[in-house]
Amino acid sequence: MLDDTDRRILRQLQSTPEGRAAEIAERAGVTPATYGRRIERLRAAGILRGVRGVIDWQALGYAVEVSLRVTLDKTQPRAFDAFIEAARAVPEVLEIQTFLGQVDARLSVIARDMAHYQQLYRDRLLTLPHIADIEALMHVARVKANETLPL
Repeated sequence: MLDDTDRRILRQLQSTPEGRAAEIAERAGVTPATYGRRIERLRAAGILRGVRGVIDWQALGYAVEVSLRVTLDKTQPRAFDAFIEAARAVPEVLEIQTFLGQVDARLSVIARDMAHYQQLYRDRLLTLPHIADIEALMHVARVKANETLPL
């Protein structure tokens, strides 16, 4: 589906998403008009979902990151949907992943400090519906965090 020109454009867009269209087009070896047409086609095809700002939440005072592995009580109808809907409503939940297997979901949660996390855990996370088991994993270090695809 992608040709070499699309790959060059996407590589340049990944390396400098904040760059101006004309600069990205030049580095990709295409005209700005070609760049614009290709970007619109990639968006329409659902390949390019958007360009976003990445905020360093630690710089904003969130010092704690925890992964929660959650097993749900699946004997209840709509347990999965109700859990996901409620988890989405917690602002400190940055990511929700679902799995096949013993663990049903993983939540990435941030907090300002341990006191904030403990309050969040007691008041918002443990009250999420249909939890059968929950395990908290405290993040120590992020060894690799690369969303750049090898195009």
